[in-house]
Amino acid sequence: MRRIGVIGQSGDIPLELQQAAEEVGREIALRGAILLTGGTNGVMEWASKGAKEANGLVVGILPGDTMDRANQYIDIPINTGLSFDYRSLILVHSSDALIMVGGGNGTLGELSAAYLNLKLVVILEPSGGWAKKVRTIAYEEAFLDERKSIKLEYAQTAKEALDIVLSRSVVPPPKTNY
Repeated sequence: MRRIGVIGQSGDIPLELQQAAEEVGREIALRGAILLTGGTNGVMEWASKGAKEANGLVVGILPGDTMDRANQYIDIPINTGLSFDYRSLILVHSSDALIMVGGGNGTLGELSAAYLNLKLVVILEPSGGWAKKVRTIAYEEAFLDERKSIKLEYAQTAKEALDIVLSRSVVPPPKTNY
């Protein structure tokens, strides 16, 4: 089963961003994938809400040692004991692919970590924040540096983002008994 991470800013977010995140979460669940987020508020909460309303499975990779920051839609909370930035690395490494919705400074760090680790990232451009700006600063609109390690992908809708993820990401191998 594919594990798709959603990255985007936390805190209070505008209605348009809430709707975009919720649509991405819903589409992930409808496509039979597991949603992974940072587990707190903002984009993470709205994506989680969309997935839960579509009967999806939601995993929250949480900062710290308690669940007091977890949003109400998390099925599987994972306390990392780490700060927000280090928690983000676990999210990146645990995801088969990521979708960027909006984004502030923390999201930009997650994008960079995903790029360094050769993870497919689909950027939902109309969602604003860094998602709207990445293409303008990227090398040849698609890379974060001159090495051109992995091409950034862009989508205009949640459905398009999932089409890209599902056509390009690697399916994890089936579980075997040893």
